[in-house]
Amino acid sequence: MRTRRSIPASCTRSRRAFTLIELLVVIAIIALLLSILAPALNKAKVFARRVKCTSNLRQINLAVALYLDNNDDTYPCAEDPVSTTPFYWLWMGRGWRPFVEPYLNTNIDANNPSVLLCPADPTDKDKYESTSYSYSMAFYHSPAQIDTLDKIADTYSSPLPSIPQKSSGLDRPSGKILIGEWASNHEPIQEEKGWWTWDGTRNYLFADGHTKMLRAKQIRPARNAMPDANLTFKGIKGTDYPR
Repeated sequence: MRTRRSIPASCTRSRRAFTLIELLVVIAIIALLLSILAPALNKAKVFARRVKCTSNLRQINLAVALYLDNNDDTYPCAEDPVSTTPFYWLWMGRGWRPFVEPYLNTNIDANNPSVLLCPADPTDKDKYESTSYSYSMAFYHSPAQIDTLDKIADTYSSPLPSIPQKSSGLDRPSGKILIGEWASNHEPIQEEKGWWTWDGTRNYLFADGHTKMLRAKQIRPARNAMPDANLTFKGIKGTDYPR
């Protein structure tokens, strides 16, 4: 009777598993790599949002330019408040939106904000209907009218009759803010007050078409002693930047 020959242990293929220490070392290396990459990835995301926000303002500028071409070189103008349910004025994002909508080739609303919403804006869409940018009321009031206003409340109560303003009325287009972010979306601040605070950083579109990200402290004080493009001294003929 033949006996089965045993195979020497040295001839078998060994299967070696990771030890607990080796596994912990691998996990530690992965965690270290993630900790190194995470800040860089976050910076890239923040930068991408800023670039998209700037792109939004440039497209808005094109829409405003088309509006001017079709309206005798006159900026959007209407009597405030433009809505009472809900309540908002023309300079607020929801107020001037209908004037540029026809030139953006899309129907715009809170669910489809198009270029009117900054990707970094944390505001709930139901608060401002997904609109991030405000329009200076100096573009639909005369310089003389603006120079009679010196309180924050003057920008949302007791409205003056609106007076259409033409682009030819600008003395320094490169220094007058036309449209800008209301909130400090790219630099979170403790208490958000829009253009009524010296805190934060915002993207702005100037009347000559260029965009610039500025800290509130870089903007000239307006008539209400705030960096408020609504109440620029001399209105459309005045300057918001440089300080």
